[in-house]
Amino acid sequence: MATRDVEVRRSRRRRRTVSAYRDGGRTVVLIPASFSAAEEARWVERMLTRLERGDTRSALGDEALAARAARLSERYLGGHARPSSVRWVSTMEKRWASCTPTDGTIRVSDRLRDVPTHVLDYVLLHELAHLLVAGHGPAFWRLLGSYPRLERARGFLDGLAHASGMPPSEEPEGPSAGLDEG
Repeated sequence: MATRDVEVRRSRRRRRTVSAYRDGGRTVVLIPASFSAAEEARWVERMLTRLERGDTRSALGDEALAARAARLSERYLGGHARPSSVRWVSTMEKRWASCTPTDGTIRVSDRLRDVPTHVLDYVLLHELAHLLVAGHGPAFWRLLGSYPRLERARGFLDGLAHASGMPPSEEPEGPSAGLDEG
């Protein structure tokens, strides 16, 4: 295996789980603080192998990303969200994705190329919903309500943002945000 830029982050809150992600040219591996040096080395190697396997899968290009968005629109939004383009961009530093409803374009940060499928699907669905509803009010969250892994994907992105030093999300805390209690 080639030499890699690997950062290991230990956490006292983490008990058994290990995770890893790419951050630019660096790989970040998150492990429990209680791991021995041997356990750390074993898990780093295991996670690097797992990420490399994912890297060798055919990279999801712009056309495949647009096709994925079209399938998500059909499945969860009745096909009503029809973007004019969906593409990867490398210029986003403070957002995962953005949408311009006036011209129907969706841009997704290439930092999300290695996230689990359900997370990428949530990000795409989130931007597709903005083609139909501006803002993050109750109508917006109703559109996303049928996505089964909504909260898991949001949690993953919150953790990724925290780990990579991004500012916290400024959007409401999900489907119940802004709903009247009475």
